[in-house]
Order: sequence, then C-alpha cells, then structure tokens
Amino acid sequence: QVQLVESGGGLVQAGGSLRLSCVGSRIMFSMYHMGWYRQAPGKQRELVASISRLSIRNYKDSVKGRFTISRDNAKNTVYLQMNSLKPEDTAVYYCNARHWSGSPEYWGQGTQVTVSS
Repeated sequence: QVQLVESGGGLVQAGGSLRLSCVGSRIMFSMYHMGWYRQAPGKQRELVASISRLSIRNYKDSVKGRFTISRDNAKNTVYLQMNSLKPEDTAVYYCNARHWSGSPEYWGQGTQVTVSS
C-alpha cells in the first residue's frame, strides 16, 4: 500500500522558518507530480506549491518568494522550505502525489504548522 508520511511541522514565531518533508513508500516517486496543500480551520484545502516530475515548480501567489518546493527522487522525498512565516500560514499541510497520467492520486496524513504573532 502506498504511503506518504509528512514531518517537520510545529510551532514557530512569525518570521521564522520550517522545513516540511514528505517521504513516499511503495511508489515509483519519479512518475508522480508532487504538491503541498494546506487547510486552515473553516477553510477549503488549497494548493500551496507543486513540482512536476520534470521539476517544474508552481506556487500560490501569497507564498512566492518565501516558500521553496524541491524533490529528491532517489530518496522518494519532497520538501517544502518555508521562510518568513506569517500567522496566516497556520494550517495543516498535506503532501499529495498524482501520477503524471492523472491517476492514481495519494495523500499524506498531514502535519500541523502553527505560526504565532
């Protein structure tokens, strides 16, 4: 069974940094587009950053210049480096893997990021 396991979340003050990691198991990682989504209380899940299997990156406007997504296919891992964090970045962050053909798609269990003001 495919698993995506996120780590690296936590509590940080505004202006601080966190690095999220997502490790995939039993998945041909290089065949998947990877994304980081987040969901704040009472809000819909939204795409924060994505990286294609060819390492083309896209970012939500509000995180451009602050967040960086990267991947290491040899380690089956995708990262999200988050700098200059703001209280509005507070959410549960989820890792997503979507096969380049469109399916299947997998989700991690999420990791909480809390930014205090």
